[in-house]
This record gives sequence, C-alpha cells and structure tokens, in this order.
Amino acid sequence: EVPCVKRNAMGAAEAILAADLALAGIESVIPADEVISAMKEVGRMMSDKLKETAMGGVAATPTGKKLSEKIRNF
Repeated sequence: EVPCVKRNAMGAAEAILAADLALAGIESVIPADEVISAMKEVGRMMSDKLKETAMGGVAATPTGKKLSEKIRNF
C-alpha cells in the first residue's frame, strides 16, 4: 500500500492534466482504445516478477518481504 499512495497521487495529477488537455481540444495521434489495447498486450507478455505484484517490484525487497510476513501474521 505504501508505494501505491504515492502512485495514486501522481495518477490524480495526471488525470487533472488529461482533463485539461481534453477540454483544450488536444487530440491524440493514436486513439486511446488502441493505446490501452497495446498496453494490455505488453502486460500479458510480461513476467509477474517484472510487475508491481506480490511477486515482484518493491514487494520482493527484503523490507517488502518483512512487511508481508508481518501482515500475514497479524
């Protein structure tokens, strides 16, 4: 949860920027649906150990593993 709080804050800022761009009439060269489909395909090809999941990313660090164990034993 800890890194997600920061990521969520950045996502909120990006959402505001995206809304401003849309309201200004800025159009993307590649349609959003195509970008989302491409990102989904790349995500499917990636190993779980390369994603920010319980198997990879900061969850796989020594501190992440200690916190996970602590939560499981709570």
